Amino acid sequence: MSGSTFHVGRFALTRLRLGVLLALAVALGASSHAPKAMAAAEVHRLSLVISGMPSQISGAGMNDLLQRYNEYPLESRGLEALEEIGMGWVFDAELRYFVRPNFAVAAGVSHLKVQTKRTYMPSIGANIDILGQVIAVPLHVGAQYYLAPYNQGDFQARAYVGAGLLSLVSTRALFQTYEVGLDELYSADNDTLDIASLGGANRITAGGDGAGYYAEVGAHMFFASRFSIIIGAVYRSLRVADLTTVGTINVPTDAIVAPYLKETLLMDGEPAGISELDLSGVGVRMAVGIGF
Repeated sequence: MSGSTFHVGRFALTRLRLGVLLALAVALGASSHAPKAMAAAEVHRLSLVISGMPSQISGAGMNDLLQRYNEYPLESRGLEALEEIGMGWVFDAELRYFVRPNFAVAAGVSHLKVQTKRTYMPSIGANIDILGQVIAVPLHVGAQYYLAPYNQGDFQARAYVGAGLLSLVSTRALFQTYEVGLDELYSADNDTLDIASLGGANRITAGGDGAGYYAEVGAHMFFASRFSIIIGAVYRSLRVADLTTVGTINVPTDAIVAPYLKETLLMDGEPAGISELDLSGVGVRMAVGIGF
């Protein structure tokens, strides 16, 4: 009886050992496959890249007009000057396609809006609003070359350099003054402006198209997800020449702010200001990629 019990005990112990060994084998097998599954950062061939870029902007052209207006009539009358255009946000959406593992092509559209404005209150109930604004919609096509990847678990990071061409469409610059609540815009006897006026209601717009280029450098980070992150820097060369300027200048010839204000807003009898526009500058790209 005792011998039978001994054999049964040995058999149970053997089964237990075999079960433990089998469990260990399964666990080791699963663990050997798990890192490979986790390590597969998703690099999609086609991605939609959405960017927001705080950017330096040259502002030449618009800033020339702002400088003249600051000199006269603002600073000459002891008023705070308008800030010149120097920084703005560029929002961008592009499709980026990997032709090869280390080479991608891209095409997209951006939106740039930058402005400066100030309100003066010469008396109770009276406002003088001044606005300088630039809006542009650059289109771009380009390519990026990706360097060797760095892999760590389910994370992959790749540095890249890129360049491309820009086309500026629907570029518009606006400068306007608007006055509300002054006693009278014009007096009845001599057709001059109110003494508190800065020139009445005036509006100058300039529009045109242009071409340029861009160059960029950055890092593209991929995860075990369809989403990726891009951090980088972009230089844009964006210049528009031969803008068509139109406007309405209402400054009377014998106004208190004339003739200097007329010389600020008029050139050779036409609305002045913005024959060329420079939106070049360096921006910081912060982007999210959505893989398809």
